[in-house]
Amino acid sequence: MNNNIPLAERLRPASLDDYIGQKHLVGENGVIRRMIDSGRINSFILWGPPGVGKTTLARIIAKTTESSFYTLSAVTSGVKDVREVIERCRQEAGSMFTTARPILFIDEIHRFSKSQQDSLLGAVEQGVVTLIGATTENPSFEVIRPLLSRAQVYTLKSLDAEDLDALLTSALTRDPILSGRDIQIKEKGALFRFAGGDARKLLNTLDLIEQSTPAGQPVVINDEVVVERLQQNPLAYDRNGEMHYDIISAFIKSIRGSDPDAAVYWLARMVKGGEDPEFIARRLVILAAEDIGLANPNALLLANATFDALRKIGWPEGRIILSECAIYLANSPKSNSAYLAIDAALAAVEQTGNLPVPLHLRNAPTKLMKELGYHEGYKYAHDYSGNYVIQQYLPDGLQGQTFWKPCQNQQEQRMWERLEGLRGAKGVE
Repeated sequence: MNNNIPLAERLRPASLDDYIGQKHLVGENGVIRRMIDSGRINSFILWGPPGVGKTTLARIIAKTTESSFYTLSAVTSGVKDVREVIERCRQEAGSMFTTARPILFIDEIHRFSKSQQDSLLGAVEQGVVTLIGATTENPSFEVIRPLLSRAQVYTLKSLDAEDLDALLTSALTRDPILSGRDIQIKEKGALFRFAGGDARKLLNTLDLIEQSTPAGQPVVINDEVVVERLQQNPLAYDRNGEMHYDIISAFIKSIRGSDPDAAVYWLARMVKGGEDPEFIARRLVILAAEDIGLANPNALLLANATFDALRKIGWPEGRIILSECAIYLANSPKSNSAYLAIDAALAAVEQTGNLPVPLHLRNAPTKLMKELGYHEGYKYAHDYSGNYVIQQYLPDGLQGQTFWKPCQNQQEQRMWERLEGLRGAKGVE
């Protein structure tokens, strides 16, 4: 056994029997297991955090179905590389000795440019290759729509404690090097926390502890040893994986729910985990408009100022600016009336189409337009008391339609009362 090969590579499963996790995909009724059993593999993209078995699953599929396996990395491959591989697959697909369609596995497919992704479309559409992509980023944002329409997306999950325990047992029994050592598992807490659902991290940690323990001495696994050998706090956060989305979701929901303590906690998790500060600031700007809105218009001003200040100040002092903004937004009154109003208006546009602009609201820069009645009858609001006048502003067919409905907060109630007062004074019901 070559001791220089990392444990994660030594233990890479060669069949589904040894594959740990993702039961929803490869379990008894899992969709990928059913594809493998049928021998007909459709193109798909595996989306999930690092170390959950994306590459391993692709290799198992190729081996089980006896398909040729070609692999490209989006980090190092260009359009030329893609075309060369596709041409080899095309030649192979035309061979009378080939029964299974070649599999092209592209790691980090989200890093492919639009032109690189475009170069895959024809081969996938024609069945020259079965594409299996792997990505840690949301394919909805990073993969072009034509490719998504040709490849189903399957989500892989971080390994849970039961999966990690099964992986640990497998490593201790299957690996010739570990099985030949006296390994004493005293505690698993730090080991599992540091792994953070990542099989590779767990195995690399186990490998490190075994290699750093002199031969002839027992390999002791406990929380103290794990932290001491790794020389870092076993904090689970992956800014490129599922944890990234889960924690920002918890952060936003805590602010929306007016819990400043939880908001600061989740902010601290992101700061400690190395999250992009501008990503956090952008989300605060969105939240200020979506969840606070007109209940406190200053929230959007502060959130935008936070974003600007963060760019000027940088890190680590920028964490204080983010904290101030998060606490302020959490303590602000909440309203989603602006968010609901634009969605209601969009729904009306979708349903009614391109309704014509009333003639009196149209601009009339030419003589012909004036002759056609453009701008005729328009009432300039500033010429009337209260700067308000009864006039049709919505298209025919939508008159009387209400899109903005105030929420129960002082700011919007004052707005509504003012509007109702103007309407009442002018005789509008």
